[in-house]
Amino acid sequence: MRRRKNSRSGNFNDRLKLEAQKGTNMGFVKGLQCRECGQEYPKKPLHVCETCFGPLEIVYDYEGIQKAISREKIAAREKNLWRYRELLPIDGEPRVGLYSGFTPLVRAHRLAAALGVKELYVKDDSVNHPTFSYKDRVVSVAISKAIEFGFDTVSCASTGNLANSVAAHAAKAGLNCYVFIPDGLE
Repeated sequence: MRRRKNSRSGNFNDRLKLEAQKGTNMGFVKGLQCRECGQEYPKKPLHVCETCFGPLEIVYDYEGIQKAISREKIAAREKNLWRYRELLPIDGEPRVGLYSGFTPLVRAHRLAAALGVKELYVKDDSVNHPTFSYKDRVVSVAISKAIEFGFDTVSCASTGNLANSVAAHAAKAGLNCYVFIPDGLE
């Protein structure tokens, strides 16, 4: 990913400071930590531990989150994945994916009977936007975070839904996008 050059809307860090002064969400990510060895890292665009090559996980400020949200506050928000924004790894407001998430549960009577359970519901992720895929959720968060980090280009390796979602969200956000697919894919 490449960093954005001078943005028309000003320096992103300056906008975050302004949001902080207004009292808007600044995020609750404290940093990153390796799942394997416990090595800690600052909040930067990293994905693997430099010590053991283990995956990095997000470290949240759970006390801050507990003070900032309530069931009532979440229930009063728009019905999309961003109603849970304090629990997502972004610092400001979302930049894309405003119609992703909060997809309906559909009762599956016949599958419940086949499995011998009284009630069974399945999640209908075919109503996510913009690509009608469950991938729109994670890509909404990833693209919003890429914008926060100042990237002007995003990419992915995919043979299907992920490629479609990344391309659609990047287009919506005005980012460059590169999708890598295996040679010989039909």
